[in-house]
Amino acid sequence: MATRPERLRKVLIANRGEIAARIIRACGELGIPTVAVYSEVDRAALHVRYADEAYPIGPAPARESYLRIDRLIDVARRSGADAIHPGYGFLSERAEFSAACHDAGITFVGPSPEVIHALGDKLTARRTMIEHGVPVVPGSAGAIDSLDEAIAVARRIGYPLMIKATAGGGGKGMRVVEREEDLEPSLRMASNEAQAAFGDGTVYIEKLLDQVRHVEVQLLADAHGNVVHLGERECSIQRRHQKLIEESPSPAVDEVLRARLGDAAIKAARAVGYESAGTVEFLLDRVGNFYFLEVNTRIQVEHPVTELVTGIDIVIEQLRIASGRRLRYRQQDLTMNGWAIECRVSAEDPYDNFMPSTGRITTISEPSGPGVRVDSGIGEGHEVTLYYDPLLAKLIVWGETRGQAILRMRRALSEYRILGIRTTIPFHYRVMELASFIAGRIDTRFLDRGVLSAGEATSETARIAAIAAAVVTHRRRQAARVPVRDSADDAAAAAWRLSTRPRPVAP
Repeated sequence: MATRPERLRKVLIANRGEIAARIIRACGELGIPTVAVYSEVDRAALHVRYADEAYPIGPAPARESYLRIDRLIDVARRSGADAIHPGYGFLSERAEFSAACHDAGITFVGPSPEVIHALGDKLTARRTMIEHGVPVVPGSAGAIDSLDEAIAVARRIGYPLMIKATAGGGGKGMRVVEREEDLEPSLRMASNEAQAAFGDGTVYIEKLLDQVRHVEVQLLADAHGNVVHLGERECSIQRRHQKLIEESPSPAVDEVLRARLGDAAIKAARAVGYESAGTVEFLLDRVGNFYFLEVNTRIQVEHPVTELVTGIDIVIEQLRIASGRRLRYRQQDLTMNGWAIECRVSAEDPYDNFMPSTGRITTISEPSGPGVRVDSGIGEGHEVTLYYDPLLAKLIVWGETRGQAILRMRRALSEYRILGIRTTIPFHYRVMELASFIAGRIDTRFLDRGVLSAGEATSETARIAAIAAAVVTHRRRQAARVPVRDSADDAAAAAWRLSTRPRPVAP
């Protein structure tokens, strides 16, 4: 295993889109040169323009480019990069990628392959958490090997239940089962989907808890045994197990519950010797009981909301930890100030069951103003294809209160224009109008209940409700008001001309 350098000399970003641009900016603020990689269709992408160097790695399909470990290691060697940041998705939670980096003497900006393997298998992680006293959702003790075993587990824990793949994530290999007659086909489909997506069709069963929230805790852990949590994020607004809107803090979590969640997350990290930034995900019921779901051994899509309420740049901390540095923070030094909300802007048509939308982006007009941040991976002329995840950008806002953050998000969404393709901007604006969302009455099945077509109060009623919520919260906090911390604009690394580059030829 490679030793930690005193300082990273050059970082290769093994990713694309907004997260690649985000990491390049963080490296720029640390004075670290960057190397981008790109497939044939990404030659003119934003992350390619921002990086100090860029190398082609293959055709458009991810399996022939961004998932090719051998090509990524080869580019790192040719460019002189001594570290690789995987971002999220693609190879970010693949133990074999972390191991390949270590074998090549390259620093992997993330946990060790042993930790990724231990936490990447959900059954292994589940058993580890049970051993260390972290509460888990009732379910099968191990993998489900037969229909008879599945039926026995289902009858023991009761319906509804969830069939889940032991590997991977992103909602793949998951099926909700309401009745016993649906168990056999759901088991087969979940296993087949997991096999196709992750090369492993192993599944297990958990009880599907009703009216629960998806709440996760952000961690930072260094190589010297120091672990801190940065509070929680509310991620309950989901569609098909994919997060759409996140916020921090959670409207359901008070200081006492936050401390309990944080302690459980830190206990989970210490159980496996975790190192780097990571996230422990929980289900939270209506009376404050919470249950371990999984650990994400990478940077999360929704990390900016935590950054805005804590003032900590999580990507920079990842890079510092990868350099062997000690954490700069103690738990008692960390506070959460205000409220942040993130909307994921994707190339999907919310008026046509979120079908993917492809084409060339002709015009972009991004919102700005106080408390508004846009993390984007697109520009005018960008070609949106079906090869990769439809996420285009993230719109994040900060407010002193949740009410103010909702109003600010509505204003920012109303300013956001992306022409040439369909996007989820109208969907997000509609959610920000819902009285139930404004009141914080949300859970993981919020959208499944048809709230967007249920005739809830919107527009002027929602605006008044949000203003009232902001005023009430403001008055309660006025006596102990904390000065607003302006978040500095991310400065993009100097772009360089694409016209000087040859047409890519895959190595």
